[in-house]
Amino acid sequence: MEQKKAEIMDEGAMRRAINRISYEVIERNHGATDLVLAGIRTRGVYLAERMADKIAEVEGTRPQVVSLDITGFRDDHPEDPIACQLPQIDDIPQKTVLIVDDVLSTGRTVRAAMEAVLHMGRAQRIQLAALIDRGHRELPIRPDFVGKNLPTSRTELVRVYVKEYDGKDSVFIVTGAQSVE
Repeated sequence: MEQKKAEIMDEGAMRRAINRISYEVIERNHGATDLVLAGIRTRGVYLAERMADKIAEVEGTRPQVVSLDITGFRDDHPEDPIACQLPQIDDIPQKTVLIVDDVLSTGRTVRAAMEAVLHMGRAQRIQLAALIDRGHRELPIRPDFVGKNLPTSRTELVRVYVKEYDGKDSVFIVTGAQSVE
């Protein structure tokens, strides 16, 4: 049962964070040529789509966006079979694949996403963007692009809501909730 919620980002703050990350991606990659955004299902896909739209607005070229179902690549749910459908990325050896996630915490989801990308082929480079980085790493993973660093206790959860899926844009810290990670 969720008890207490504290709003950390509203719609405007989310938009600004996504825009800033998009500009940083363009800057670090010297444009959007040979860039693919791989959003981790579910909310990471919507964030990746928004970033691709912003990159297209600035660069005039919209990077490919793919949806990553990493369920079968997780190491903390061994009962899950590798039954996910991997997207097709043309010329992956020449691409920089930017994995996009809503919340980065332990790093296990990102590790699974990297494994999924590697199953598609060897990308020139893999980068990571997270809207929220809350710490608590169990694996040595660090994002290249972060919307907001949000240190939390292990008893708190971060909930990201996106309009396309949840009907609103916001980020909350929730206490007293059951983890879904």
